[in-house]
Amino acid sequence: MKLIIVNGPNLNLLGTREQSVYGNRSFDDYFAELKLKFPQLHLDYFQSNVEGELINKLHETGFSYDGIILNAGGYTHTSVAIADAVAAIKTPVIEVHISNVYAREDYRHVSLMAKNCKGVIAGFGLDSYRLAIESFIVVSP
Repeated sequence: MKLIIVNGPNLNLLGTREQSVYGNRSFDDYFAELKLKFPQLHLDYFQSNVEGELINKLHETGFSYDGIILNAGGYTHTSVAIADAVAAIKTPVIEVHISNVYAREDYRHVSLMAKNCKGVIAGFGLDSYRLAIESFIVVSP
């Protein structure tokens, strides 16, 4: 199974930014742990602070991967273009958030992506990504 994690703006600063909200681990360290935990999977990772680069990555992987785990960061609440890209691809997408967005500012309660996603996972810290991976590998009865 081939999965990719696509992270949006400011997520390159995990481990240093707002540690009370996002924790003190870098995503690179956490990604290395995920690769060890799921050796049977082909896991890729992409991060960009640029909206168009995120759209390009969704287009590039959205027809050949088995799943996409998307944390669009602040673009979740503002980017019609990324939401349209998610709607346009065939690969299922799970929207992920590290923090519980519903316990934060009101504008974070609205996701433009969610209606086009297989599901949404929020509020479990970095483990939100692990839960998303596990949801792709669980075999339905």
